[in-house]
Amino acid sequence: MDFHVYRALGWQRSGLGLLLAGFNVTALAQGASDLGSGTVVITATRTPELAEETLAAVTVIDSREIARRQALSLEELFQGEAGIQINNNGGLGKVSSVYIRGTEAEEVLVLVDGIRMGSVSLGTTAFQYLPVDQIDHVEIVRGPRSSMYGSEAIGGVIQIFTRHPADGFRSEASAAAGSHSTQSYAGALSGQAERLGYSLSASYLGSDGYPNCRGVPYPPGGGCYVLDPTPDGYHNASQSARLKYELSDEADVEASALRAQGETRYAGLASNHEDFLQQAASVGAHWSPTATLRLTALVGQSRDEAQESLDLVITPGSRFDTTRDSASVQADWQLAARQLLSLGSDYLRDQLSSDIPFPVTARRIVGAFGIYQAALGRQHWSVSARHDRNQQFGERSTGSLAWGLRFDRGLNLLASFGSAFRAPSFDDLYFPGFGNPALRPETSRTAEVGLEQRLAAGAWSLHAFDTRVHDLIGFDSSFIAANTDEARIRGVEAQGARTLGAWHAAYTLGWLDPRNRTRGSPNYGNLLPGRAQATARLELAHESARLRVAGRVNVAGPRFDDLANAAPLGGYSTADLLVEWRPTRRLSVQAKAANLTDRRYELTLYYPQDRRNYLLTVRYHGIAPGDTP
Repeated sequence: MDFHVYRALGWQRSGLGLLLAGFNVTALAQGASDLGSGTVVITATRTPELAEETLAAVTVIDSREIARRQALSLEELFQGEAGIQINNNGGLGKVSSVYIRGTEAEEVLVLVDGIRMGSVSLGTTAFQYLPVDQIDHVEIVRGPRSSMYGSEAIGGVIQIFTRHPADGFRSEASAAAGSHSTQSYAGALSGQAERLGYSLSASYLGSDGYPNCRGVPYPPGGGCYVLDPTPDGYHNASQSARLKYELSDEADVEASALRAQGETRYAGLASNHEDFLQQAASVGAHWSPTATLRLTALVGQSRDEAQESLDLVITPGSRFDTTRDSASVQADWQLAARQLLSLGSDYLRDQLSSDIPFPVTARRIVGAFGIYQAALGRQHWSVSARHDRNQQFGERSTGSLAWGLRFDRGLNLLASFGSAFRAPSFDDLYFPGFGNPALRPETSRTAEVGLEQRLAAGAWSLHAFDTRVHDLIGFDSSFIAANTDEARIRGVEAQGARTLGAWHAAYTLGWLDPRNRTRGSPNYGNLLPGRAQATARLELAHESARLRVAGRVNVAGPRFDDLANAAPLGGYSTADLLVEWRPTRRLSVQAKAANLTDRRYELTLYYPQDRRNYLLTVRYHGIAPGDTP
């Protein structure tokens, strides 16, 4: 029996199972998308569990919802999600940062099919280059997860899953055109041939873009430090593949790969063009020698490559290529009907190749972890601990404890506490002129309480958290990297969804207080840059057999672009209209009008976001949704 099914059925028989069985609800774990009960998530505990069973704050965005949102980028897809804020340097393919619960962009762990992504020089992931068309679904876990994954998981974990094999043969194709000569093409094939499952997909996204920076030449300088009215285009060709072979009813092997390669132009004084490569590949195996034991092994590699140039002429000090080799083993043992013990180990080797002479270009990290999940009556517990040994800075231990109490009518009370850390990046440690090899990891402690309720026609949740981050990496008076900063981040997240007949409404609300708590600093008490204190997303949709019309409003309060809080960015609100018409079961036509009010706003100072823009998409489904394979 498939372990996902085994786990779900086993916990249902134990009395903790499908709280929503028999209902067709809008699952809170999936934001605005419609799901029945039984949605399985993996990222929260590294084991398959029902979304309504998890003790973490989790959002799942599936392929149906991705298509509905008509998003061309992950930044657009994530906009307005609970606990997430985005910074973007002016449109498609431009530098983008994702903050979870007010933590730094470097403090968010990103996985693709279980493989760790990101640049080891910058310490961040190039979200702007990861293709939406290759994604099956995304799981977003908010809150610390270093006790399960190690470094970077202070704010949370984002795991991207590439397309999975369909139960029967399926072919898909889409073509889109929009503002700024934007074009998008995608095609996919997937299916099952006896014990072999396969999925193959390719896509292209190109746009002429718009001038992405209103820079101010030096002096006084600002933004890109140059006046450049040339549109800043972007091109991305991507492919993904997945093969799964069932050796027996108890064992299988699976291979997956994702590759995105292209170029982007931006305004800049020293460079204005970047060629990029994002890639992840893995091979995994699963074996269940008994009905209560599942063994998993995974090996893989990710690559992040970037070559900058000025008017297509390569300049020294502009190449930064990352290779991350990883391996993991894990054993999941069902001790009893209501107890699960997971033990495992991870290996990671980071390597940097650059035309800048870094004194150290590779490091190894080994981690061991244990996760125990249990239920007693209405109570549910999760305890995890991990120990990491890093070749650069030594050893670090982390842990977490989560508790849940289930009441009648689907109401759950949750509480958790966890520690986390982030290892310094290669730039932090070794970049000539300001790196510091003596840096310590950033560390954090987070406490959280939450209420969640799922009913037949909708769901809602409310989470409050307090995160304290120590030894943040900043710069001393000599502009040398140092563990100088402290921060305290408090916040509240609320979200809900409701379906009444053909009408569906959903909302997310957020309040955040991210403060600098570095004693003796002139910035003590200031808000951390790039985060708005108030955010909201509201959506109202009406759906009939062939037509769906949705209106969406995103709201964000003012923020600052600097530590001194001397560079304010105004708040903004945008309104989008999304229409989908299905003339046949195999064909759909979508239209999107974004930023209808033509609002001028910036997420990063000097880098304007797009004004009113449009997109028209035609999709073909070889097997339409709802068809039997």
